[in-house]
Amino acid sequence: MSGTALRETAPRQRRPAVGAAGYAVARGRGASFLLHRRSALVVAVLTAALLGACLASLCLGTSAVAPGAALRAAFGLDSSAEFVVGTLRLPRMTLGLLVGAALGVAGALIQSVARNPLASPDIIGVTHGAAALTVGAMTYGAVSTAVLPYWSVAGGLAAAGLVYVFAWRGGLHAARFVLIGIGFAIALRSVTQLFLTKGDYQVAQQATVWMTGSLNGRGNAEAAPLAIGLLLLLPAVVWAARAQRSVVLDDDTATALGIRLARTRLGLATVGVLLAALATGAAGPVDFVALLAPQIARRLTGTAQIPLVCSALTGAFITVLADVAARTLFSPTELPVGVVTAAVGAPYLLWLIVANRTGGRA
Repeated sequence: MSGTALRETAPRQRRPAVGAAGYAVARGRGASFLLHRRSALVVAVLTAALLGACLASLCLGTSAVAPGAALRAAFGLDSSAEFVVGTLRLPRMTLGLLVGAALGVAGALIQSVARNPLASPDIIGVTHGAAALTVGAMTYGAVSTAVLPYWSVAGGLAAAGLVYVFAWRGGLHAARFVLIGIGFAIALRSVTQLFLTKGDYQVAQQATVWMTGSLNGRGNAEAAPLAIGLLLLLPAVVWAARAQRSVVLDDDTATALGIRLARTRLGLATVGVLLAALATGAAGPVDFVALLAPQIARRLTGTAQIPLVCSALTGAFITVLADVAARTLFSPTELPVGVVTAAVGAPYLLWLIVANRTGGRA
């Protein structure tokens, strides 16, 4: 009888009810939604900041374009700035946005699996595996931009698989996972350098530019395959957002609740590796975005688990803004975007290591 009463009265309560720890529960007919109010505010602020960074990317460069003219040119309404904005800057900005979002989500998933803020695709060898196989393919003749993303995905998956196998000892220990990943990253970087010395000078130069993580000269040809890959992975990311809640539990609690923790972690890690490898294939290894974005997003929202939407927005914002800085700081010389993200990310990594050693919050 009590169950019947609950089913009858629950749909009538449609107003949001504020729960504990800043959550709001919105109930409707046959469904309820849990909304973290601070996270929703952060998403709104990050979206506005990202739109501002995108507008700056369209306006700033060797030749400045007024915001109104840039927007009209982006929508094909102003032919005077169509070449600068529509042909050169808009495809590049779109690629940077997609790469940053993919790396942000990839870093969030891998850090959730490892339960370690130091774990990210560029630290544990995933992007190094993607780079090694891609540079090897370039060295031996597979230089088509349409083929490179496939080599990157294969290299990233292979590197992640090796790290996962060697780190597994009756469970996945976070510290062992990171240390083994760093070891593989160093080894794979050496393999990449070996490929560079074996290749033709022109190919080696092209591969070296690609390895810095650059958006120079890239656009729709690289953005389209990445966008398709992200759309195909969208159902997996939606699943990961739900499954991510279980990996924050300790092993005993998860087992008592009937959660297959090993399979869940493997699935989350696979999705993260695929996202990171796709982004690497499109723009090269853009270092530290996957490390920075999830931790910034977590600190902004104050949630127990790393928020995927905020991580995607933060990663996209960092990448687009870094590309604006790379194009304007030393104009007319354009820096690779990976140089700017590394300049920001390396000090943050050192601070993160010191904070962990001294007991600071990570």
